[in-house]
Amino acid sequence: MGTILISGAKIYAEEGVLEAGYVLVRDGEIADVSGSRPAELPDDTLEIDGTSLNLLPGFIDVHIHGADGADVMDATEEALDRMARFLPAEGTTAFLATTITQSHENIGSALENVAQYPNRPGQAEVLGVHLEGPFVEKKRAGAQPESYIIEPDAELFRKWQEMAGGRISVITMAPEHDRDGAFIRELSESGVVVSAGHTDTGFVGMQDAAKHGVSQVTHLCNAMPGIHHRDVGVVGAAFILDSLKAELIADGIHVEEQMLRLIWQNIGPERLILITDSMRAKGLPAGDYELGGQPVRVTEDRAELADGTLAGSILKMNEGARRMLGIEGVTMEDIVAMASRNPARQLGVDDRKGGIREGKDADLILADDNLNIRLTLCRGEVAFEA
Repeated sequence: MGTILISGAKIYAEEGVLEAGYVLVRDGEIADVSGSRPAELPDDTLEIDGTSLNLLPGFIDVHIHGADGADVMDATEEALDRMARFLPAEGTTAFLATTITQSHENIGSALENVAQYPNRPGQAEVLGVHLEGPFVEKKRAGAQPESYIIEPDAELFRKWQEMAGGRISVITMAPEHDRDGAFIRELSESGVVVSAGHTDTGFVGMQDAAKHGVSQVTHLCNAMPGIHHRDVGVVGAAFILDSLKAELIADGIHVEEQMLRLIWQNIGPERLILITDSMRAKGLPAGDYELGGQPVRVTEDRAELADGTLAGSILKMNEGARRMLGIEGVTMEDIVAMASRNPARQLGVDDRKGGIREGKDADLILADDNLNIRLTLCRGEVAFEA
């Protein structure tokens, strides 16, 4: 790794926005953030002109199943490699490899694969695992295969966490299936983010779940009851309970435009986490694919099971961020919060990810005002250049 100087960009740093500033990268880390050019630089310094562009911290996708023909459930090093190489083009510099409800053996294989995966220079970093299912509610299965849904099992989870090398960072589950909250408490106390999703619980159930340790909602509005005037449900809980972060698929399909605006007005930038929930067809032509062993039909803008159920997305992170940026009142600082800072904090990696500050990993994006990605650095290495 050498030295890189990015100059002339509008820098969205942790200490504030710098107009036409300088960021010095050395040995994979941010060495300096300044309004003036360093006096001395090594002869082999790579200089990158960021004039008229924005320098943002890399996006962190905490809920992604696949991309570029690969899926986490393929349980191969090649699959994770394909994803890690592809994602910097959309500004993603780190992600959670997300599983789906499947057989114990298939889930175990995917977890072991992540545990053994060697993160490589110049690619998005696999930060851990998001275990989506199998402890979910069948009524709200969505694209989770119903035949593999089971009740919460602490012993099984401990076994899976061991197979994953301790890398399960987030679990999506239906809290109503843990009536006394013992399962949730055990996971939360061990440092796992427990996220309510694929759930049929109501507002009171979410209040209780939050007391037990649920701190997040999975893909808000999807695979859960909608807001009702006699029970505002999980969505209303995300609005009201300040302890909850909320994932959001901002593609205009999973959540339509007016609901995105309503969510923004009621939750705001400090508790929203932008995700893609994308499947293997992202980046590929429309056609027939699969998710969790189920056939999926992919068109120009969506992925669906045979019955029309949405089966993840083909959304790119910068596209979701762009849609949010189009909402009145949303600023680029808010995008940094929702796509970078909040996920880093939720995962407990904000000491090295999610912001532009001296000492943090040089996960950086140069993008125009419409969030078209021009260049991405992953830990100080050029991973994408338009």
